[in-house]
Amino acid sequence: MRRVVITGLGLVTPLACGVEATWSRLLAGQSGARAITKFKVDDLACRIACDVPRGDGSDGTYDPNKHENGDWQLMEPAR
Repeated sequence: MRRVVITGLGLVTPLACGVEATWSRLLAGQSGARAITKFKVDDLACRIACDVPRGDGSDGTYDPNKHENGDWQLMEPAR
């Protein structure tokens, strides 16, 4: 049997980035689902999504420049 050591925990979710911010918003009953505003959705059946909030890293936002593997892959919405 191999032993495993967990050295930390991190979360990147639609609610927030970071364990404390995500957990507090989850306990408060907040949702990560929001209206899509980053691209045109007039021809799509679904107009809500759960995307990760980007920003400067404050207030639970995700700053890809502050992370080692900050590459994001954009996905084309299903039509």
